[in-house]
Amino acid sequence: MFKDIFRKPKYVTLPSTGSVQQQNPPAAPSNRKELPDGLWVKCSNCGEALYKKDLVENDQVCTSCNYHFRITAHERLELITDPGSFEEWDVELHSNDPLEFPGYGTKLKQAEEKSKQTESVLTGKATIEDSPVVLAINEGNFMMGSMGSVTGEKITRAIERAIELRLPVIIFSTSGGARMQEGILSLYQMAKTSAALARLSENHLLYISVLTDPTFGGVTASYASLGDIQIAEPGALIGFTGPRVIKQTMRQELPPGAQTAEFNQDHGLIDLVVERSQIRSVLGRLLRYHQEGADYGTTLRI
Repeated sequence: MFKDIFRKPKYVTLPSTGSVQQQNPPAAPSNRKELPDGLWVKCSNCGEALYKKDLVENDQVCTSCNYHFRITAHERLELITDPGSFEEWDVELHSNDPLEFPGYGTKLKQAEEKSKQTESVLTGKATIEDSPVVLAINEGNFMMGSMGSVTGEKITRAIERAIELRLPVIIFSTSGGARMQEGILSLYQMAKTSAALARLSENHLLYISVLTDPTFGGVTASYASLGDIQIAEPGALIGFTGPRVIKQTMRQELPPGAQTAEFNQDHGLIDLVVERSQIRSVLGRLLRYHQEGADYGTTLRI
C-alpha cells in the first residue's frame, strides 16, 4: 500500500543465506542523569518515588497515598516531645541469654548495632506541650520491637515511677510480639506489665496506648490493649497473629482490610485513628484535659 512505502523496513534479507533477520534501530543516546543514592525513597504501599527530603519534612508519611512509614523510637521522640525535655531511664539494662538459645547472643549484639539502643524499648520522662508525662516507646529496629525480659522490666519500672511521680503514662507500641528466644520468661512480661498498669489505674492515673505498625502477639495481648484511651496511626496493622498463620491454623480467610487500625476502630478496639502530623497536639490536649480533671478532684474517662 502507498502509505507504507516511506517506512523503514522492519526486516532485511541476508544475502549469504537468504534468511530474514529483524533490524533493530540504533539506541538513541540517553540524556538521563543518574541520581545519587539516598535521594529518593520508593513508597512500599503505592510505589511512588518520593524525594527523601520531602518525606522527612512530612514526618515520614507518603505525600501520594498517606502511607505512614515505620520510624525509630528516637524519631518518634523528637516528633512528640518538647525539645530538650526527655530524661531517659534505665539505659544500663541489657538483655542476656538466660536459656542459652542458639545464636541469641549474636542477634542481641546485631540488634544493638542496628538500633543504637540497648533494648527494644526507650523509657523516660518528658513534656508534651508543657504537660509532664512518662513515656515508653518501642524500637522496631531492635529485633522487631519484640518483648523480652528487659523490655518488660523497663516498661514496668517506668509505670511504677509514674505512680511515684503522679504522672500519666503514654506507651507507643511497635512489636512482633513476645521474644521466643527467652521462652516463658518473655511471656511472663505480659502479666507483669499488665499488673503494673492495673496499679496505675488504681491510683487514678491516665494511660494512653498508641499502636503503630505493626503491633502483634503478646504485646497486643497485654499492655498495648489496656489504655484508658486507645490511639492508632492510619493503616497500622494490629492483631495477635498474622493472616497467613490464621489461614493455616483456623482454615479461615480474614475479611478485606482486617487488622488495620481503621478496621479495629470500627470493631471497638481503637478509640481514635490519628495522623502522625497531629499526634503531638492530640496527646497534648488529652494530657491537659486529664490534668484539669485531676485539679478538680475528678478522673477523666474518655
